[in-house]
Amino acid sequence: MGEVGRISSAERRARVGGRQLAKGGSCEEIADRLVALHATDPATVFLTVAARLGEPGGVVDAVERALYGSPGTRSPGTLVRLLAMRRTMFVVTRESAGDVFAAAGRPIAARERGKLLDYLAEGGGWDARWLADVEAEIEAALAEHGDSSGAQLSRLVPGLRERVTVARGKPYETTQNVASRVIRTMAAEYRIERRRPAGSWTSGQFRWARAEPLPDRPVEEARARIVRAWLRTYGPGTEADVKWWTGWSLTHVRKALAAIGAEPVELDEGTGHPTGYVLPGDTGPTQPPAPAAALLPGLDPTPMGWQHRDWFLPRAHRAALFDGTGNVGPTVWWGGEVIGGWAQRADGTVVWRQLTDRGRTAARAVDAAAAELADLLGGVRITPRFRTPLERELSS
Repeated sequence: MGEVGRISSAERRARVGGRQLAKGGSCEEIADRLVALHATDPATVFLTVAARLGEPGGVVDAVERALYGSPGTRSPGTLVRLLAMRRTMFVVTRESAGDVFAAAGRPIAARERGKLLDYLAEGGGWDARWLADVEAEIEAALAEHGDSSGAQLSRLVPGLRERVTVARGKPYETTQNVASRVIRTMAAEYRIERRRPAGSWTSGQFRWARAEPLPDRPVEEARARIVRAWLRTYGPGTEADVKWWTGWSLTHVRKALAAIGAEPVELDEGTGHPTGYVLPGDTGPTQPPAPAAALLPGLDPTPMGWQHRDWFLPRAHRAALFDGTGNVGPTVWWGGEVIGGWAQRADGTVVWRQLTDRGRTAARAVDAAAAELADLLGGVRITPRFRTPLERELSS
């Protein structure tokens, strides 16, 4: 093996600016560039795209068309919501959805079905045959009636109105409706998919539709393609970064890295210059883009892209910008690094706090970006699903 190259933290920040925060492209191109958009909080998808569109005006209509197709039709969108890496909800392009499902979604769906069958057997005495009959009725109802909310499906499918007893015999024994668990498992298996919500674009009350079948991809080939896409955008990254982002075992990560011929490099951050990986030939320097301000939403793919973040986010600022379970809140970026956090007040004003001083030019650019974001949101009030200390303080 030849001499291992080295990629500095400054080079990594330049790559973030050029590969992840650059403006331009369609909704689909942005989703492809970032590999997968975090979608646990519905608003995150829209704000992630808006931060990277060349002209963010009209972003709501553009993202809704990509997600749900044209209004009034049953045609699917070009973007797909999937429960995938780390048992997290993501939005990916329909083109890449087969790989994402094979590599990360299918194993999660299998575990969800096992837990559902245990839940039904223990709480109500129902078995797999009963569940299959209910699921067939759900699919038939969607075929006949089109996009339907969970409440509508419960009216159409009697089995969804059944209730189970949870923690039987315990002081906290309770009963629950089976509808949400059954629908969630079918969605995890991508037999049904989320469509346009009943409320606004920030709502999580989705309607449901029969899903277009995804192509069946061999799992190891799918893992290799996912890691190749990740390194294209997020590389260099360590084995630990890839393991954390994908939720796979270290063995699966190493097999995927080997399958694509990932090239090892030394990194600045960490004990003893840890080994990172890039795509073959991707060791050369990046021309740093002109620094630009970016206000990214909570759970944006960029700050959630790596497990080890010291090279773009000082450890001293973690407590302010993350919640107790590792979810990042709204962040302010300049030159490929986090320099602060932001929030929206009740009157719609977007405010931010500087945590790292990068001079007056940076501060003025962030002020302008905050004003633009407030204009984009108009009267819509955004409250992140996972609230962080700095976001709570700034929004009060």
